Amino acid sequence: MTDRLLTVEEAAQLLGTTARFPRRLIAERRIVFVKVGRHVRIPEGALADFVAANTVQPIVTSRQRFGAAA
Repeated sequence: MTDRLLTVEEAAQLLGTTARFPRRLIAERRIVFVKVGRHVRIPEGALADFVAANTVQPIVTSRQRFGAAA
């Protein structure tokens, strides 16, 4: 066990959201979490995996400089 276990509030702070968002991810089973008694913790690696899986790459297109010839 090398991952640090984060509270919901710590996970929300890392994501830049309110605590409601990580709680919703947990409720919808969209992120890995650990139950420690009545407490819920999110492994730091699971949070990084979630961000990586939901990162959208930009579309790179070649731009025509002068447009199409008539």
